Order: sequence, then C-alpha cells, then structure tokens
Amino acid sequence: NTVAPIADVLRMNGYSTAAFGKMHHTPVWEVSSAGAFDRWPTGEGFEKFYGFVGAETNQFAPGLYDGATPVEPPDDPDTPYHVTPDLVDHAVAWVQQQHALTPDKPFFVYLSFGATHAPHQVPTEWSDKYAGQFDQGWDAVREATLKRQKKLGIVPQNTQLTARPKEIKPWDQLTADERKVAARLMEIYAGFAEHTDYHAGR
Repeated sequence: NTVAPIADVLRMNGYSTAAFGKMHHTPVWEVSSAGAFDRWPTGEGFEKFYGFVGAETNQFAPGLYDGATPVEPPDDPDTPYHVTPDLVDHAVAWVQQQHALTPDKPFFVYLSFGATHAPHQVPTEWSDKYAGQFDQGWDAVREATLKRQKKLGIVPQNTQLTARPKEIKPWDQLTADERKVAARLMEIYAGFAEHTDYHAGR
C-alpha cells in the first residue's frame, strides 16, 4: 500500500486504463466473490479488466472475470474457443471504443497471455505445423538454435551454450517413448508460442 500501481498513477493523470488476460498478483485467498477486491486489477487502477486471476488457467475453458464478476467464455459452436483470441478481441474492441469516444485521451492497455505458461494448450493446427521438427532432441535443437542466432547476429560469435541442467537427461539417454513424448511437447510449445505471437500481432 506504500507504492502506487502504474495503472493507478496513469488513471489519476488522465489516462483510460484496461487490463486483459493473466493477472497473477491478487492473493489466492482473495480470489472469490467475497473479495477483498482492492488487490484485483480494478482495485489497482484498471478501469476495465477481462481475463483470469492466477498463474494459469485452462486455455480452452478458462476461469474468466469481467471486473470481479465471473463470466463464461463465449459459446460459438462454429468457432472452437481458445482464450488467447478472446483476450485480443476484447482488447481491440476496448481500444476502438476509446478511440471513437475520446480520441484525444491517452490510454494504457496491459495485455498478458496465458502462453507459454502451463498448461500448454493450443489448437492442433498450430502444434501440428511443427510435427517432426524436434525429433532430433533438445541437445541438437539447442546447438542449432545458437548457430542460427550467431548467423543472424542476435548473439556475439563467441557465445557459448549454457550447461544443460543436471535434472534434464541428455537426449540420447531417453527411451523411445520418452523421446516421442518430449518431441510432441516441444511441438505443442512451439505452436503455442506462434499462436500467441499471431494474436499479439492482431
């Protein structure tokens, strides 16, 4: 309570403020219809909040709030639901509304996705794009990634790979089933990251 949240500072200085998506700062014991609500996004300077409260949520069936009121995800039988495009749709609509109603008023939007935090859930058309791309295993992927980053000038030429954590086995020590599962997990993660990047671009 001795430090003002950025949204509150901006709101008090004439900004419209809104938050969409993951908000993981409300204490767990205050995430209920009983509150208290002063540490919810709307209690910390956001005039609008649409998203989920906590570290993670089911990306296909999230626990959503509008303000501090629980809401159900849209139910459209023609469009399978995923929380990422829903959050972006709400953020875009809010910005358009602000621009239409108060075009000269500055605004602050905080948009935070559930990706790529667990659970790693994305429509299969996004993860299937990466089928087979990680079959060589994480050791080879790390080396290829660093080589590509050096070629692109992203990292200095003398950059060295960090040591693989001892808790993670070398790829060649995994069983065939472990490799299959691990490769699929990497495909899903990659698809999840690209799916998020696409919607952030919208």
